[in-house]
Amino acid sequence: MGTRFGEEGRKLSYGSYLKIPELLALQHGLSHEHDELLFIVAHQVYELWFKVVLHELEAARATIDRDDIFFARHHLRRVYVIERLLVEQIEVLETMSPQDFLAFRSQLAPASGFQSVQFREIEFLSGLKDPKYLTRIEATPEEKARLQRRLDEPSLADAFDALVARRGSPSLVDIFRDRERYGDLFDLCEELLDHDETFAHWRARHVLMVERQIGSKPGTGGSTGASYLRSTLGKRFYPELWEVRSLL
Repeated sequence: MGTRFGEEGRKLSYGSYLKIPELLALQHGLSHEHDELLFIVAHQVYELWFKVVLHELEAARATIDRDDIFFARHHLRRVYVIERLLVEQIEVLETMSPQDFLAFRSQLAPASGFQSVQFREIEFLSGLKDPKYLTRIEATPEEKARLQRRLDEPSLADAFDALVARRGSPSLVDIFRDRERYGDLFDLCEELLDHDETFAHWRARHVLMVERQIGSKPGTGGSTGASYLRSTLGKRFYPELWEVRSLL
């Protein structure tokens, strides 16, 4: 009887391929409070998904550069689905009562979600570049170099603008009004807007979660907490894709 697929040598297992022992060894809390494990895992999962989002946004940019709109839309659709999942994950964090969170929250300072380098990379790569974060964020030299690279390299918005220029520089109004001629560009615009809108949903949902957990208390990183987060709700990656609606 011959060996079945995958049994030759048996050098690889589910756990070794996914590095499960190493992964499960990374949740070290600062307290003995029950809900700290949930808090750590939820935020580690966010960072893992951020890594995939960056991978897909880079692929979308590369395919746009190659005029391959079909696969650009495919990568952006995956980003959209992941971002919907990130919004839904907030419900898991909201199973913590304010008292449960406050039991270990003081030990987190000065760590803060504001310091998520990958979150800023997503903003920069998408098209929302703000150089002041390079000086405001606490990061390693390698992380700051990554952010600087994101600032310096073309964004997804830049790639889209270059694509439109290669197609004869129609205005967004032209693209939206003449879908028979510019249907693929229109569809790409809508995928970009899905990414933008879903990220905005995450911002808004995150504010509500923070208000539910800590009210108007300041953030652990020294910000004004929910007040600061509310000031970011107007951020958009592609403001022109929102503005064109008023011109149709």
